[in-house]
Amino acid sequence: MRIIYIHQYFKTPEEGGAVRSYHLAKGLVQAGHDVELITTGNNPTYDQRWIEGIKVHYLPVKYDQKFIYLKRIWAFIDFVKKSKLLLKKLKRPDLLYISSTPLTTGLIGLWAKKKLAIPYIFEVRDLWPRAPIEVGAIRNPLLIRYLQNLEAKIYQNALSLVALSPGIANHLRTISPQSSLHLIPNFSDLAQFQPLPKSGSILKKYGLEERFTIAYTGALGRVNAVEELIDLAELAFHQNKNWQFLIMGAGSHREYLEQIAQEKGLENVIFIPFGNKASVNEVLSLADFAWISFAPLPVLKTNSPNKFFDAIAAGKPVIINHKGWVYNLMKANHLGISCLPSKLDKAFAQLEELADSPEKIQEMGRNSRKLAKSYFSKELAVSRLVHVLDPDASPSGQGDEVDILTA
Repeated sequence: MRIIYIHQYFKTPEEGGAVRSYHLAKGLVQAGHDVELITTGNNPTYDQRWIEGIKVHYLPVKYDQKFIYLKRIWAFIDFVKKSKLLLKKLKRPDLLYISSTPLTTGLIGLWAKKKLAIPYIFEVRDLWPRAPIEVGAIRNPLLIRYLQNLEAKIYQNALSLVALSPGIANHLRTISPQSSLHLIPNFSDLAQFQPLPKSGSILKKYGLEERFTIAYTGALGRVNAVEELIDLAELAFHQNKNWQFLIMGAGSHREYLEQIAQEKGLENVIFIPFGNKASVNEVLSLADFAWISFAPLPVLKTNSPNKFFDAIAAGKPVIINHKGWVYNLMKANHLGISCLPSKLDKAFAQLEELADSPEKIQEMGRNSRKLAKSYFSKELAVSRLVHVLDPDASPSGQGDEVDILTA
């Protein structure tokens, strides 16, 4: 089958960031499909590269997380326009596989279906426009109504829908109950991320000491609530705990977080530059716990965060600051503890106990790795996607049962 995969923010493991599209597209090539991918390159001109058998088209669309709202909207529209022009020039595919966010990528699918009679599958990573509405980024009632109507139209015209979490799947069923729906969560790269002992050379590389460590590796934006990790660090600092808190990533709130830590004089908070997946693995190898956080918005309970799946692949216990799907996975499988904003003292007391009980931490880490292997390997995700494209190709391997994926 000839597939054109559309994802505005395609990244490779060497670049860092979310690499779901890289692994799924690579898996489709290995399964015998012909895959081209359309994305952006932040370059002044069009570029084309072959990556692991995928022909990748980089469109000249500028984008940065620090862009103001209107400039982001322009980048979304520009990507749609340039993708349409490119699709007219490419060899006709059997279908488009389109990944959000942003929701505007669905405009490409609607256009291709109407003008070129090409069907599309739409993958929903985050709930748009629900997420920006709850965050407060979109407030105009007319714009909200337009985006909600667009959302429904995109879902209802898709050949099928792919949801990344049970919560997202439930939302899609409400908006488009007649659609064919598939659940393919984010996944763990078990080869890239492995349980590793704390290495003296890696500690030295980052200028760190061997101490009880909690690490955050991910985006540093408004919705990520990493300031709550700083609150925990402040409590530990004033309790004279010899703990350290690592924050690795990039985003619009990084400078704000650095300022908070500096103003509070928190020498136990160390900021590490954004890095590729190999660097993330190094930082996780130094951690006793991985911190997974989001702002307390209902829509964010449905998230399928890459940082969670990287952490469990690395065999790390997790600390979850919000209720939702990954919180339920943590509870049901004994992967770590919760640190809800209203129960910071309780979480701190649990961490005090666990810091003196390395065997309990190790058991949680083993549970994390076991869950990653059994239900969330990238191989299983690729198998599920191949099944979406060809229903006769049944998913293979462990984890065909979906009970553990339900909210």
